Amino acid sequence: MLARLRLPCEAVTLLVVPGKDWQEGDLDWLRSLQNAGHPLAGHGWSHRCQPPVTLYHRLHSALLSRDVAEHLSFSGDGIQRLVWDCYRWFIRNGLSPSPLYVPPAWALGALSPAQLSRLPFRYVETLFGLHDAQEQTFTRLPLVGFEADTAFRAWVLGFSNAVNISRARRVGVPVRIGLHPHDFELRLGNRISPLLKSLSQALPYPQLGMEPGFIEDRSAR
Repeated sequence: MLARLRLPCEAVTLLVVPGKDWQEGDLDWLRSLQNAGHPLAGHGWSHRCQPPVTLYHRLHSALLSRDVAEHLSFSGDGIQRLVWDCYRWFIRNGLSPSPLYVPPAWALGALSPAQLSRLPFRYVETLFGLHDAQEQTFTRLPLVGFEADTAFRAWVLGFSNAVNISRARRVGVPVRIGLHPHDFELRLGNRISPLLKSLSQALPYPQLGMEPGFIEDRSAR
């Protein structure tokens, strides 16, 4: 996928799930990607959630996230521990974590503002935008995605993408593009390249402060 994107390494943030079965060769691969210029961002721990208990989690799983919204299984304290475990995994394996953390399915869960401010990552991304834990601010940023493996998900994502792209152009803000490893082969795969070609610029993230446009790729998981 990285070869097909043809974008500057620093503009493509790779989301890493520490709890996967990483072997030494895999870690070497991650180090090589980082050395090439790709930022590596934390992305949960296992990328799997426990069976939904609350109505919100059930609806979220049915409509959006299936079984990956990991944060929704925990209390605020549990989420803090998970995020710190994620951060320490990078350090333990000789990797430099990006200041960015992205919860699985962009679902932050039951974190209070005080708990958010104590996380090891400065920036935390959610479905609707970006939290800056250091400045205690939230910036709304449109998001588009392409993980559509059913006709229903293709319709929902197609509609959502059109709305968010229109908003980005109207308001003049960057659009976030979230990609998964096999998105080019799914139902909306033929829309990815035209969108990338229409971009005026791929911006490094989060080095530009409150102008955090970037391309997300989830190949590293």
